[in-house]
Amino acid sequence: MQKLLVATTNRGKLREIAPLLSGLPLDLVTLAEWPSLQAPEEAGQTFAENARAKARYYATATGLLTVAEDSGLEIDALGGRPGVESARLGGPGASYPQKFALIDDALRAKGAIESAARFVCALALAEGAHIVFEASGTIDGRIAPEPKGEGGFGYDPIFFFSPFGCTLAQAGDRKWAVSHRGEAFRALRAFLETQGLLSRASVPKDV
Repeated sequence: MQKLLVATTNRGKLREIAPLLSGLPLDLVTLAEWPSLQAPEEAGQTFAENARAKARYYATATGLLTVAEDSGLEIDALGGRPGVESARLGGPGASYPQKFALIDDALRAKGAIESAARFVCALALAEGAHIVFEASGTIDGRIAPEPKGEGGFGYDPIFFFSPFGCTLAQAGDRKWAVSHRGEAFRALRAFLETQGLLSRASVPKDV
C-alpha cells in the first residue's frame, strides 16, 4: 500500500482529511512519526507558496509522497488579515479564544463586527523536490458576533456560514461537504484516482 505523508501534526486537520481520502490504497502517516524533524520556515506571501515549500521539504526529508497544505482566515474589513499569519496571530502560544478576542477588537475598532470573510486552503503534492499536483479551496461566510459551537477546530467557532445558519463549529459532519479543506482534498483524491502515483513504491528515509 502506498504511503502518503500528510504533513501536519494538527489532529483536527487529520480528522477532516482522513475521511476525504478513505477507500484509496493509501497508508496515511503524519509528522508524528518524525518527531525530530524540524518544521521549515513559512515565509511565503501566499497560502500556495507555503504549501509548496512544506511539501517539497518534507517529501525530500522523508522520501515519501507528501501532501502539505496551508490554510487560514481572510477577513475583508481587515484587508485580508490574518491570512497566512492565521496560525501565528497573537504570537507563540496564543490560544484560539485569545485570537478571537484580537479579531473582535480589530473589527470593533473599524465598526465592522460581522465582516465578510473566507477560509482558504492551498495544498501541494510532492515527490521529492517536484510538485506534481496543486489544488485550492475556499468557503465564504462572515465573522460571527461571538464564538459558538464546540465542533471543528481553529477559527470555526467565529465563522458563520449562512447556508447552514450557524458557525462551522456548529455544523457537525456537514462541514466536510462545504469546507475549503474538503474542496482541495476532493480535488487531490480525483487526481490520485486517475494517476499512476498510487502504484509507485515509496521507501521512507531515516531522519
